[in-house]
Amino acid sequence: MTILKSQALTRRFGRTIAVDAMTISLERGEVFGLLGPNGAGKSTAIKMLVTLLPPTSGTAQIGGFDIVRNAGNVRRVIGYVPQMISADPSLTGYENLLIIAKLYDIPRRERTARISAALAMVDLTDAAAKLVRQYSGGMIRRLEIAQSTLHRPPVLFLDEPTVGLDPIGRKAVWNHIERLRAELDVTIFLTTHNMEEAESLCSRVAIMHRGKIVIDDSPERLKASIGGHQPTLGDVFVHYAGDTLDSGGTYRETSRGRRAARRLG
Repeated sequence: MTILKSQALTRRFGRTIAVDAMTISLERGEVFGLLGPNGAGKSTAIKMLVTLLPPTSGTAQIGGFDIVRNAGNVRRVIGYVPQMISADPSLTGYENLLIIAKLYDIPRRERTARISAALAMVDLTDAAAKLVRQYSGGMIRRLEIAQSTLHRPPVLFLDEPTVGLDPIGRKAVWNHIERLRAELDVTIFLTTHNMEEAESLCSRVAIMHRGKIVIDDSPERLKASIGGHQPTLGDVFVHYAGDTLDSGGTYRETSRGRRAARRLG
């Protein structure tokens, strides 16, 4: 069952085309990874799909709802974890989830059980009463995943979910993403620069370069597409998106990424 599809989805900023005619289709329960250099258009693509940024042209539907005409309905069927920290550090983990429960009109009689289940899913039950400012980076990311799935959306967007995390925190987040897919049948759309992450989690990977998706397939078929002896997904990335030395993104993007890494680290 197709849960997300876009047709020629495009976003321009003046003369710059940030996302150029993106056409994709995701099935229910799929884990889809969007890879690309900084500035390739990945975050802009996600912001359009989660209704934070209107497209210049083209269309997209999630759960049968148009991202422009039915933006309110789209927000009800998606969860979104942005790069920057979205949890409130002055509140406890439980209080952060309670706010989300109220925002999504989860019935009062269901809130306690729903929050307890979400905390258990991400192994934060024992930390529920602690202020988020006392959490590690990995705990914060896991709480944000719990926040984004509390209303049980069929589609979850993760924009570089493990940026700034150490290997232990990164692995913990990977494990919880896998649990979401396996236990709740959530369709996951994630962006990442981590090739190991993409290969470990994603059933399909698309590589975006200069606003365009240049190839889209399973990690194994992508590696086979470039030939050679035991190529890695990193080799695939360089092959399809490595024709420029200036792939570090803008000053603002670099600054934002470093701030996120510093706050989570």
